[in-house]
Amino acid sequence: MANIRPVSDLRNYNEVLKSCQNESPVFLTKKGRGKYVLLDIGDYEKMKASLKLLANLEEGEKAAREEGWLSVNDIETALGI
Repeated sequence: MANIRPVSDLRNYNEVLKSCQNESPVFLTKKGRGKYVLLDIGDYEKMKASLKLLANLEEGEKAAREEGWLSVNDIETALGI
């Protein structure tokens, strides 16, 4: 269940931070609309790593489409296997 609170709850930030646990972000609203998200630092780092991985995979797929895919033999040769 989503943890949604008004930004004014930050007056008691300790309580808000306690509710911000692993894989359970706190969504803050301002004037009734979603405005901010508080994440556990571990979740933030995981999200950054996932986005970086997805960007690298997209870059590799784009290169493969433009330059052609490598065969298993080509990879083994390049790695010296």
